[in-house]
Amino acid sequence: MTILAENRYGKSRVRVVRVDRHAAVHKFQEWSVEVLLQGDFLSCFSEGDNSKILPTDTMKNTVYSLARKSSATCMEEFGQEVIEHLLSNNPQVSATEVTIQEKAWQHLITGGEPQPATFVQAGSELQTTRVSRKRDKRIHIESGLVDLLIMKTADSAFEGYIHDALTTLPETGDRLFGTSLRAHWIYSAAQIAFNSVRQGIRDALLSTFATHKSKSVQHTLYAMAGSAFAACPEISEITLGMPNKHCLLVDLSRFGQDNPNHIFVPTDEPHGTIEARVRRER
Repeated sequence: MTILAENRYGKSRVRVVRVDRHAAVHKFQEWSVEVLLQGDFLSCFSEGDNSKILPTDTMKNTVYSLARKSSATCMEEFGQEVIEHLLSNNPQVSATEVTIQEKAWQHLITGGEPQPATFVQAGSELQTTRVSRKRDKRIHIESGLVDLLIMKTADSAFEGYIHDALTTLPETGDRLFGTSLRAHWIYSAAQIAFNSVRQGIRDALLSTFATHKSKSVQHTLYAMAGSAFAACPEISEITLGMPNKHCLLVDLSRFGQDNPNHIFVPTDEPHGTIEARVRRER
């Protein structure tokens, strides 16, 4: 006998650009939205009965329609609007999850002045949020960022680790430290100024990365998490992923040259993977 255990379905990569033209300086947002539904969909699987299925194309159109009417100023608020609409209009749905990624666009600066209606994409960084709610339960919001490339060329060491028969890595008190930062955090407050909290967390993470005297990636990751908690009491937990993007010192001795940590080869793979979930002390 076959029993349906769990299932969900939805629409992914619904791309939306919002332009706010109501001020002298325009605002430009680019989102990629994913909508997922859980609910009473057994008859679709077992009998081919689609009477409880909201088409994923309708979900796509829902995103566009709500974006046109939305008063949301950030991804988190828009995700809540989508969830409330879908739960209110689909009694067969028991839970909804909306994930949004936002590309970073900034006003183009020419002649030292920002251009009010011209934008430039600011690197590979994506802002993220995941908003979910089960029917008759509270909303749950996690936000974060991915692919934030950062590098420091001082105050980074790696020494005192285990040496065995297969260890070839030399210890160093002065190395390059580069990573593609991933972070996501869980909100614990009821009322949140999402944009300012996000900026506060991002600033705290980057400031600590820049100033921390690092003895390892783990050492700096933990300090960064602590700085996020200190800056933003609205979060209860943060998860950081910091893959170690290696830059290997080039041996120039065969050319009769020294290399006092000036010339390196950047490598993408293999790379170290360091991750941790850190909770606020209660």
